Amino acid sequence: MKHSEAKSRIIETASSLFYKNGYNSTGINEIISEAGIAKATLYNHFKSKEDICLAYLRFKDTRFIKDIETFATTKPKGKKQILAIFDFLQLFFQAKDFNGCWCIKTVSEIPKDNEVIRNEIQKQKNSFIQLIEKLVTNNLEKIKTEDISSLSRKIYLLYESAVSESHLHQVDWPIKEAKHLCSKIIR
Repeated sequence: MKHSEAKSRIIETASSLFYKNGYNSTGINEIISEAGIAKATLYNHFKSKEDICLAYLRFKDTRFIKDIETFATTKPKGKKQILAIFDFLQLFFQAKDFNGCWCIKTVSEIPKDNEVIRNEIQKQKNSFIQLIEKLVTNNLEKIKTEDISSLSRKIYLLYESAVSESHLHQVDWPIKEAKHLCSKIIR
């Protein structure tokens, strides 16, 4: 197996296990076993479980940001592109492996003083807010420049609460209600 293939296999395997079972509940030996690699191969690519976690978070985020932006920008220009983030979430919720937000799941499992992972998660959440700002800027003509950031953070909070509550209740009404509230604040 090529070097890059082994690393990709480790990241994909760890991502699946961390997202499904949690960071703390997934051991290094389980990743090694599921990936079908030797322990030395894992440690050739990653010095620690924390390094694997960072790769997992980046793997999930890269795909998420790309996929949600592509999905939203295929919708008709205007408010529909902003509301599309909730449609994307609806599709994500309907996927067989929906297990909430990987960032929130991870941050809830790490010690408060683990700044490395916390900073990575904050960076990812800020990137998502920036994507929402881009959607707001490109799709709302009458919005004042000074209001873009505040509106984007409000939409972000609606989205994040919809993720958490739909996962908690195992129903999609939080997504529908968040989308409805969002449509009211972007008039």
